[in-house]
Amino acid sequence: MSFQPTIVGAHLYFERRGEVLLGLRPPDALFGAHAWHVPAGHVERESARACAVREAAEELGITVAEPDLELVHTVHLRGREGGLPRLQLFFRVHRWSGEPQLREPDRCVEWRWWPLHALPDPMVEYTVAALEGMAHGWPYTDMGWSL
Repeated sequence: MSFQPTIVGAHLYFERRGEVLLGLRPPDALFGAHAWHVPAGHVERESARACAVREAAEELGITVAEPDLELVHTVHLRGREGGLPRLQLFFRVHRWSGEPQLREPDRCVEWRWWPLHALPDPMVEYTVAALEGMAHGWPYTDMGWSL
């Protein structure tokens, strides 16, 4: 059996008054161009929770503490065309301070709160799957593994 590395992503699920925070990816983005997505980032040499805290500060200018993060959904994706598999961890943020700001315009051109019953189109496909899974109370979704 050969070793196959996996990319891990930490995603932040901010919800207030029945609305979820989504960011619009720029039209020239390498991934998810001109699609809506939750705040997220790749886990570097850190825990997934530490990554989520870092990304909240870097992308949004919002302060989050690790104890205020709850893992609510996991998406396991097969990489596209021979790419690496990805494990996407979605953390519900129970408390935070600050309001979303555009801090990385090369990665997000707009932050907006969207009603859960009226989400925008297009959205990143696995984000849609995760939101659906969370709505149903499912802890896990896999995508792209069947041939």
